[in-house]
Amino acid sequence: MARPREFDSDAVLERAMQAFWAKGFRATSLDDLCAATGLSRSSLYAAFGGKRSLLHQSLSRYEEQGIARITAALSRPVPIQQAVADFVGNLVENIVTGSGRIGCFIGNCAAELARQDRATAARVRRSLERIEATFRDALVRAQSRGEIAKTADVDAIARFLVAGIQGLRLVGKANPDRAALEDIQSVMLRCLDR
Repeated sequence: MARPREFDSDAVLERAMQAFWAKGFRATSLDDLCAATGLSRSSLYAAFGGKRSLLHQSLSRYEEQGIARITAALSRPVPIQQAVADFVGNLVENIVTGSGRIGCFIGNCAAELARQDRATAARVRRSLERIEATFRDALVRAQSRGEIAKTADVDAIARFLVAGIQGLRLVGKANPDRAALEDIQSVMLRCLDR
């Protein structure tokens, strides 16, 4: 009979995600993952199926956390323009103060692995599509309330917002200048004008 797990899978995934996010997939060794999670190699493999599987599970965790944050931000009882402005403004603030300067975990994985690793590319694509759908759903609700034009292409706007957020996070890694990031934010928000 197998021994029951003696660790919190969610906590282990969180620590593994942080390790991958800080160093990237290739630069994060199994020893790094063992140190970050407190598990042995055999326990990591038994519980998570290896390094790449652990990365994909970490991406899923990040995706769920991101969607929860976006949903909460866009579900507030304010016009969509204000909700998006506040969400992106918080992102800019996190980048400028340093806590958001490591970029987006999904974007980092795309940049590092998507061209060579089809499974990771598919995983990243799925994450971005789900995030886009979260924005699209909020935009459809806003459109029904008259906050954006009935003729607005909510699919294109959602796609643009996701691309803009990815761009902000990427630019912020190299140049966390508040004025530059706020310029980008301002242009992004124009897509929500009536």
